[in-house]
Amino acid sequence: MEHSLRPGGDPHATRHLSGERVRATVGDLRSRIAARFPDHRLTEVADDLLTMVEQVDQQTQDTHRRIARTTVVARVLAALALVVAATLMVLALQRVLSDSLDQTATWIPLIDSTIDTVVFIGIAVLFLWAFPERRERKGLLALLHELRSLAHVLDMHQLTKEPGRLRPDYAPTARSLPSDLDAGQMQDYLSYCSELLSLIAKTAALCAERSSDGTVLDTVSDVETLTSEISTKVYQKVALLRGLGRD
Repeated sequence: MEHSLRPGGDPHATRHLSGERVRATVGDLRSRIAARFPDHRLTEVADDLLTMVEQVDQQTQDTHRRIARTTVVARVLAALALVVAATLMVLALQRVLSDSLDQTATWIPLIDSTIDTVVFIGIAVLFLWAFPERRERKGLLALLHELRSLAHVLDMHQLTKEPGRLRPDYAPTARSLPSDLDAGQMQDYLSYCSELLSLIAKTAALCAERSSDGTVLDTVSDVETLTSEISTKVYQKVALLRGLGRD
């Protein structure tokens, strides 16, 4: 994995995750899985992950450009709304100062309506200010949901690979699942699962490369936690297989 993620000559590559390098690493892993386990569906998981990396990389780039344009428009509209609100306040204040005290009945309703208008404009400003982030969040959360689902699919694959079936004293029942892998093959299979889980986490991290949205960052963290927990279970199985090898 290291050769695909190596930063090369870019002095800034060590501080940023590259979608191109993650995609290359997933492609390399997919080829290795297909070569060793051509008849297993683990290759399909790698294919799905490769597609997800391309979608995440493309969407984050497109979203970054759209958000930059949307932000400019939203900020301009918010500034105009603030100018309108300030103008209304100034006009209302001038009207109040120009009227005599005996005309209170006319300028109190004016102040009330002006305050209501300013409040509505303030709400509009808040909406426009947050709109770019909400637009960005929607697309990235959809991709992160798919990555989380893919991690669960991979968990289902590793669940059926039970080292205990390879014990010399293992006595299967009528409901036991057959095992088509020996100890070495199962260890390789689980190692591939662990690598795929790590790359799912890296793909999720790509969503955070150009986003500062709190909800997106929390969801990325959730995906990374999920893949780490599944990887721990995989590592425990690999440790059991190594113990069987020593026996």
